[in-house]
Amino acid sequence: MQVRESLGLPVNFKTSEDGNSFVVDQQPSTEFRHTELSIVRLSSTGDGIGVDKLEDGTTEIVVVPYSIPGDLVRAKIYKKLEYYSLADFEEVISGGQARDDSLIRCKYFTKCAGCQLQMLPYEKQLLHKREVIVRAYKYFCNVSDGVIPEIGDTIGSPLEYGYRTKLTPHFDVPRNGHLPAVTPIGFTQKGRSFVIDIEECPIGTPAINAEYKKERLRVRDTIGTYKRGATLLLRESMEIDETTKETKKAVCTDSKDIVTEYVNSYRLMYPAGDFFQCNSSILPRVTEYVNTQIKLPLSSNESSTVPAPKYLVDAYCGSGLFSITCNDSVEEVIGVEISPKSVSFATSNAQDNNIANAHFVLGDAAVIFEKISTPPKETSMILDPPRKGCDSTFLNQLLDYLPRRIVYVSCNVHTQARDLAYILSDRRGLKYRVNSIRGFDFFPQTHHVESIAVLTLED
Repeated sequence: MQVRESLGLPVNFKTSEDGNSFVVDQQPSTEFRHTELSIVRLSSTGDGIGVDKLEDGTTEIVVVPYSIPGDLVRAKIYKKLEYYSLADFEEVISGGQARDDSLIRCKYFTKCAGCQLQMLPYEKQLLHKREVIVRAYKYFCNVSDGVIPEIGDTIGSPLEYGYRTKLTPHFDVPRNGHLPAVTPIGFTQKGRSFVIDIEECPIGTPAINAEYKKERLRVRDTIGTYKRGATLLLRESMEIDETTKETKKAVCTDSKDIVTEYVNSYRLMYPAGDFFQCNSSILPRVTEYVNTQIKLPLSSNESSTVPAPKYLVDAYCGSGLFSITCNDSVEEVIGVEISPKSVSFATSNAQDNNIANAHFVLGDAAVIFEKISTPPKETSMILDPPRKGCDSTFLNQLLDYLPRRIVYVSCNVHTQARDLAYILSDRRGLKYRVNSIRGFDFFPQTHHVESIAVLTLED
């Protein structure tokens, strides 16, 4: 829409009934059209946005994956929407200044939907992801000027490839039962719903890829027993020999298997099928950063001697990642989860790490703060919700409780920005000051960026 506005083209934003998403109507189908066009922007989903000058003098905006600003590309338009069209990437005619195709490590790049940015130097990826956060807060956090601070630099991952400790390749079985000579096992093709055959994934760890080869052979040998497609699970687990201190990596393929993860000196265990961050290399940086934010002085006055909150409530605590890694910053930690299984694992993880000041309670989404008795003005709270963010029921409970500090960890900066607007625009949340917002790159080579926002309730 920004590109359309810059070209003087009409823009009419239409939103869904709840106001949380834009509505873009699909136009009548047309024949495929090949074109050459220049890319002028990079979207938050990692796709290039190009301007196509048509022979009749009109201008069309086209979304082209695997392209970056400055590229002149050849593309095939396959779908026309109300304000732009979607195209398949075909080739680069001339590359933009930032493009470096020698960085690409995957032969399926430009086909597989998993990665978008392999042709972009890593420092440029981090700059782009900061810009994604800037734009998210510009468009999804409707608050007064000056309320949102300058977005910090995005913290990079120590590993740019070979970092993913979890992969979920999949395959389909035709409904008519006629199996192909070789069943594709891999990931979805960009812009399509079918699976392309992929032997290995460069962003997966070496252990994951080694096990993936074995799983591919197993599926091929038993493909006749499947009546429908399936998704494979590959999750890395690590053990450290207490005597030799040597590490041994295994890969879990059953969702009920128990995974062992080490974050700094802490050992965490959880079921392989449960949610847990899948880039171990960046977890120390993230947990240490969250820890420092919990310990921030309460006042913006640097000479203030008012101590940081002494209690920590970890909402959406899962198996206890932040509760356990941040326990030494406070006197008491209360982890809250609506999953009994997660509460059980979090409790045993705290015991295994000899952490006596953390306990975990089973919460109900409708009354999640019912079991929290710590004084709000002496309490920090960590929020780490799923991609959909926090719902209004939770946010209203949060605003009734008013913790002194909020550290909001998000895997979807757009819903995080929306939620901060909800907090900061409500009369109960008017005294919250946003200390900082910055991104962490859990998924190099992809468009994804996680964001951590810190808020403090002023006196």
